[in-house]
Amino acid sequence: MVPRPVGQRAAVYSWEKVAQFALLQLKICILKIVTFNINNINKRLDNLLAWLGKTEPDVVCLQELKAEQRAFPERALRSLGYRSVWQGERSWNGVAILERDQEPVPTRSSLPGNPEDSQARYIEAAVNGVLIASIYLPNGNPQPGPKFNYKLAWFERLITHAAGLIAAGLPIVLAGDYNVVPTVQDIYPTRSLDKNALIQPESRQAFARLIAQGWTDALRRLHPEGPLWTFWDYQRDRWRDNKGMRLDHFLLSPKLCERLVDGGVDKWVRGEDNASDHAPAWIVLDV
Repeated sequence: MVPRPVGQRAAVYSWEKVAQFALLQLKICILKIVTFNINNINKRLDNLLAWLGKTEPDVVCLQELKAEQRAFPERALRSLGYRSVWQGERSWNGVAILERDQEPVPTRSSLPGNPEDSQARYIEAAVNGVLIASIYLPNGNPQPGPKFNYKLAWFERLITHAAGLIAAGLPIVLAGDYNVVPTVQDIYPTRSLDKNALIQPESRQAFARLIAQGWTDALRRLHPEGPLWTFWDYQRDRWRDNKGMRLDHFLLSPKLCERLVDGGVDKWVRGEDNASDHAPAWIVLDV
């Protein structure tokens, strides 16, 4: 088995090892995968543990940990049976993958394409024969400006890397907070956000180019019409008024799209005390 990387910049493992692991681990089962921007894992640890105990997903992709590497609450999660791989960053960003009752096998701890980029926004692991990525794409506000330029550059790197992933022909899930509202149906009716980086044409076009490689937008496939809000801003009573948007997505490789069974959003989590401004989104695969 491939060892778990240690440190801020872990090793990158070969596709041969990933494929070997996938073949060894692949078995018929129902796999529930969640993506959840926790918005500070230690501040909302009680919320996270309560939700995990109630819903018991098989795999959880977390974003925006806002915790440095040594501050990740590995023991608390292990007490509920979840093993973890993560990349932390002091005060900002941070991504993790949790697996229930097994150890995720890490394959990559950063997005390739810019060795000088130290922001913790991408992690991959092999889980039960499926390669899973947890993604926290840059927000990009305010735009125009350097933050929006960084968002688009990061998106280009993701598109390049995703092309290599899909060419590998493996069962793959790219899950996370993409900080993109793909279409007008993915946001409540408003003109107040016209200048927001989340809905700019460049952001939407980049997401569309990614999808065009052959990925399936899992939640929209299951629910082709109607709102699928995963985020409600803390400001201006947007949760109370149900003024949300869809920022959190699952992209499935061709080998998995026909194994998609179910999916949705645990909207009730957003209404809890001390909640993140995101709710957990989930899919079920028959793998």
